[in-house]
Amino acid sequence: MSILTTIETTGVVGRVNPVAKLLAALVIAVVLLLSIDWVSAGTALALELMLLPWAGLTARQLAVRTFPLWIAAPSSVLVTAVYGRDGGAVLIDWWVVSVTEGSLSLAAAIGLRILAVGIPGIVLLATTDPTDLADGLGQVLRLPARFVLGALAGLRLVGLFMDDWRQLALARRARGVADSGGPIGALRRFGQQAFALLVLSVRRGSKLATAMEAKGFGSDEPRTWARPSVFAGRDVVLVGLGVAVAAIAVTAAVAASTWSFVLA
Repeated sequence: MSILTTIETTGVVGRVNPVAKLLAALVIAVVLLLSIDWVSAGTALALELMLLPWAGLTARQLAVRTFPLWIAAPSSVLVTAVYGRDGGAVLIDWWVVSVTEGSLSLAAAIGLRILAVGIPGIVLLATTDPTDLADGLGQVLRLPARFVLGALAGLRLVGLFMDDWRQLALARRARGVADSGGPIGALRRFGQQAFALLVLSVRRGSKLATAMEAKGFGSDEPRTWARPSVFAGRDVVLVGLGVAVAAIAVTAAVAASTWSFVLA
């Protein structure tokens, strides 16, 4: 299962308007980025985990989709704990490695924040069809149709990148240039294959743009939409849940005296 494939679920979240999912994820992300403390991030993450059963995702689907986060978060924690800003009592001091209470607290805040911001965005958008999202952006948020349709076309093409990469790798292997040269050769082959993918993507994008212009997608005339996108009561509830999670997280951090506004 590709991490770019939309998951069809029977959960409550799967029936919500994509715009509501986007707004809920954005509210949580923006609020959590206003401070770097472990209390707000930990509170938000705990609340999000409580709401996960309503997403309708299986354990395997959730693990596949959030796999990059479980690599990024521990890596960030380790790097920040060792090389982050020192403060408070020194816990470990060996050569270039220095771990203090301050750097450890900062590491926990960053790791939890990566999970708290990433999980709702990934889970909510995993159950969203790109076409439904485009319908919502064009009809609910009233964004320009040219921008929405162009973004939809680009998003649809992203899924082809992985297939193109695999086909390029197989073609190079068939020519006998995929397994030689050691680490330096592997790095050189990666660059060559990435450049080939770039050229292929530019050509495909140019053809698609020409085809869309020929079919009138570049017109400034008001467009009609084949499928109506309605913002209903359940959509308001989801956005409200996003606001509630953000508000409770901030309240907990303020009460614990850990809230530190980054723009202050």
